[in-house]
Amino acid sequence: MYEADDKMISLIRDNYDLLQMLGSFGISLGFGDKTVEETCKDNDVDTYTFLAVVNFTINGYGDADNDEQLSVPTLMHYLEASHAYYLDFQLPFIRRELEESLNPDDSLGQLILRFYDEYAHEIKRHMQYEQKTLFPYVQSLIEGRPMADYNIETFSRHHGAADKKLRELKLLIIKYLPGDGLHNNKLTATLHDIYDNEEWLRQHAMVEDHIFVPAIRRLEQLARQNDVTRNITGMVFKNGEGMNPDALSDREKDVIIALVQGMSNKEIADHLCISINTVITHRRNIARKLQIHSPAGLTIYAIVNGLIDISSVKL
Repeated sequence: MYEADDKMISLIRDNYDLLQMLGSFGISLGFGDKTVEETCKDNDVDTYTFLAVVNFTINGYGDADNDEQLSVPTLMHYLEASHAYYLDFQLPFIRRELEESLNPDDSLGQLILRFYDEYAHEIKRHMQYEQKTLFPYVQSLIEGRPMADYNIETFSRHHGAADKKLRELKLLIIKYLPGDGLHNNKLTATLHDIYDNEEWLRQHAMVEDHIFVPAIRRLEQLARQNDVTRNITGMVFKNGEGMNPDALSDREKDVIIALVQGMSNKEIADHLCISINTVITHRRNIARKLQIHSPAGLTIYAIVNGLIDISSVKL
């Protein structure tokens, strides 16, 4: 497992495939003998998230389901840049290689090109869906305004493998396109690049499924918890005055604490050394100020405003 104080050059020397990953994270070459942490800081990349993706991709290491330290913005930037790399560079690059390695007069070769174009269209559709639907949804979660009509499970259920056609293309070339001389060499080189792209797509999908999706589930859970808190606050404090505990006198706060602890009016009067009529008056004023009439509502008020600790409440 690679760590923050390892030299970045050591990672690249051991795993040359990481070169493309560096670009997707926005890490520039020319980092000399700097550590992973130093290099990430120089490029404004979250070190922990970078290492999580690297170690998972190389070694399958990591417990992303319970990893709360991952930076979702860093992950999203990495995935968006990876999409741009594949759509804008890799797909056209393989297409040019195929054109150069196939005989223009060979009808079977033209069918191979058509098959590749269908594959490229499928990949574009798959990645553009994420760009237009998934990533804006994640950004809304980051900004604390989740969309009500979408969730990460919707994406996860339909996130199938997008590299089936690539595997089929590779087999078609191997089985049915024998070449000779220059064409054979070019076909071999193209096949090698197709194999590399197949592995890249597999790793890309694994990062999405096993790191990105669990991280978004945690964001969704946090958003739901925040919604519950806001809803409770909105129900309990309708007029804004109740949001401020200073709107109550110290004696009224004492009465609330006693009520939450389950005391009767007589017990409160004895406890505070006041009359029962005074207790009733305080309760009436509390209800008027807070617009809260139930013991449960007063309990929530007392917890939210720090009058009592939740651990002391019998639920």
